Amino acid sequence: MMNNQRILVVDDDRNICELIRLYLEKEGFSVTLAHDGQAAITLFKESTPSVVLLDIMLPKMDGFQVCREIRRISNIPIIMLTAKGETFDKVLGLELGADDYMVKPFENKELVARIKAVLRRYDPKDDAEKEIVYPNLVINLSNYELKINGNQIDIPPKELELLYFLATNPNKVFTREQLLETVWDFDYFGDSRTVDVHVKRLREKLELAGEGQNWQLKTVWGVGYKFEVK
Repeated sequence: MMNNQRILVVDDDRNICELIRLYLEKEGFSVTLAHDGQAAITLFKESTPSVVLLDIMLPKMDGFQVCREIRRISNIPIIMLTAKGETFDKVLGLELGADDYMVKPFENKELVARIKAVLRRYDPKDDAEKEIVYPNLVINLSNYELKINGNQIDIPPKELELLYFLATNPNKVFTREQLLETVWDFDYFGDSRTVDVHVKRLREKLELAGEGQNWQLKTVWGVGYKFEVK
């Protein structure tokens, strides 16, 4: 089943790259390697991988810059890699559109499990029209577009996914942990700050619709968030 899935591994440590390649090929994946940020962008455009494993500390362009560039052209899953002890801003990684992160050294079995998890979430065949419409608000998950008052608004992928999930479950309250598990698809070790950051930024965008809407992104104090529709 996996033999048509290509993984782009981006790390300047060639030994780590080769070890990951050997293990992933044994699991049936095809693997492409890049050792700096610029090469990663070039190979991404050439090989159209199914998942990108992306180290943070890279020559020429760091992992955050590479993530930002990839997100401009694609929603392919990105798993960011960081060495133990390195400062890794999890919120920044997710803001830029990363789907998961792993701390090196990691178990090969866990790496494969994480890859399969993000592949389950990202299914291009499942991109039948996913659009939800409210007055002055259109959220389209097929082409990752947000329109407010008819105007297209720039929005990071994770913000749009969070808004889409809440808006497709109107008036239902979700805890931060539930949102992390559902929208990011992995346990975020209790760090729910990223949900608050995304909600804050979403609210700034939704305010463009003006007052008097019949919908609202609302905080339920002590519990979490809901997309309230009157």
